[in-house]
Amino acid sequence: MVWKNFDLLASYEALKGLDTVDVKTAMAGENGAKRVAEYKIPMSNGMVYSYAAKQVDDKVLDTLQALADEAALTEKYAELYNGAVINTGEGRLVLHQLCRGQLGNDVIKDGENKREFYVSQQNRIAEFANKVHNGEILNEKGEKYTTVVQIGIGGSDLGPRALYLALENWARANNTLKMEARFISNVDPDDASAVLATVDISRSIFIVVSKSGTTLETLTNESFVKNAIKAAGCEVSKHMAAVTSATSPLAGNPEYLDSFYMDDYIGGRFSSSSAVGGAVLSMAFGPEVFARIMNGAAAEDEKAKNPNVRENAALLDALIGVYERNFLGYQMTAVLPYSQALSRFPAHLQQLDMESNGKSVNRFGEPVNYQTGPIIYGEPGTNGQHSFYQLLHQGTQVVPMQFIGFKNNQMDNDLDIQGTTSQQKLSANVAAQIVAFALGKDDENPNKYFAGGRPSSIIVADKLIPETLGALLAHFENKIMFQGFVWNINSFDQEGVQLGKLLAKKVLAKDTDGALTAYSELLSIF
Repeated sequence: MVWKNFDLLASYEALKGLDTVDVKTAMAGENGAKRVAEYKIPMSNGMVYSYAAKQVDDKVLDTLQALADEAALTEKYAELYNGAVINTGEGRLVLHQLCRGQLGNDVIKDGENKREFYVSQQNRIAEFANKVHNGEILNEKGEKYTTVVQIGIGGSDLGPRALYLALENWARANNTLKMEARFISNVDPDDASAVLATVDISRSIFIVVSKSGTTLETLTNESFVKNAIKAAGCEVSKHMAAVTSATSPLAGNPEYLDSFYMDDYIGGRFSSSSAVGGAVLSMAFGPEVFARIMNGAAAEDEKAKNPNVRENAALLDALIGVYERNFLGYQMTAVLPYSQALSRFPAHLQQLDMESNGKSVNRFGEPVNYQTGPIIYGEPGTNGQHSFYQLLHQGTQVVPMQFIGFKNNQMDNDLDIQGTTSQQKLSANVAAQIVAFALGKDDENPNKYFAGGRPSSIIVADKLIPETLGALLAHFENKIMFQGFVWNINSFDQEGVQLGKLLAKKVLAKDTDGALTAYSELLSIF
């Protein structure tokens, strides 16, 4: 497989020479209606990706197809799921998709069939969760556990937390909420204290998540929790479990009810499909619901194999993002889910995207001469409309937007108020915002003038259920992967998080000088 820098590809020069599409003109009148009907791609699980309000036309799409072909993007995807060393920085395979299904050949590594390993861990987690739910595993007093608390940070927190919140109310409405879940991530003692104050420690299981078993924040919070368990008169070994690697200090620890394993081939921000997400979500919702999330993701992983950009939503979404970043000059992307249940999904995507593609050197450690990953941020609608949409509509920077919308609410609980339901009002706002951003509004008063021409896409699903949630997760993971391939960067390491950690350790060891000493004194660390 040939890996070239983006600016060395013939399609790079072709994209530079394209005329810019005017979204305002393209979306006006009947042309807009025609684009909405034509510029969409069916996704798995009945979902649709609509890119009608993006700055593309058939000529741009044809050139993006040429880029996908020249850069061999789906072939590189096949290399990844067939077990090539795609994480060049750390010399590792990248196998998070394999947690969800068999996409290609068997992957044998370390003398082990990796798909069988991931399934075995899912089965062990399912058995453990069922025993907890059925009362076969009880606390010291013979009582059932009611709460599961995940202790982790970064990918061990953001993804699982976002997925739990996404389905918490759906699970309540469908009588499948087995245990409430809480999350402790920040080393700030107020985080752990606040969570511990809201749970019954005697009826809680705490899952410590650290692949290496050495993560400073997580181990600090583990000790904080252990102290609280003992203070509550409980046995630590009755209230803690671990998700870690088989070789970490946490593995097989007698102070844990059980340990579940991941490996080096699942990056933290991609680990929601592994035991990292599987343990807490299976405990909270039941293993069957976690399996449904995985099935939804697996179906979207299959769709990502298609080399035709007009039929592969993740691939086209990625390529349009590259076009916006490198040729239209946009620095940011706003993720705007019109679902309160997805309140933490933008935060998960922020880490997923910015930690993956926030790189300035290529796969071989050489500087690149073009822009890579954008800044990602977002909040649920309609709340965001009353917050930062002002800048999106009338600010000096154009920010591409990715909307997510649903035809129906999760809990089947709505009311007709003044002639329309709350869900209809929510969906009306999505449609209105897309068109408002695209078309703008003329006005003699400059304060009321909207330039328009602001590009957006939307993913539409019937309802936020386990399968559509899994598909959304896979869509964005695969989008980010394809963009990394185009930019010829390693999307699967994260050296940028290490320097600060090293300096923090120096501060705690009182091994400082210069500005580090001065800031330590300013913060009264000692």
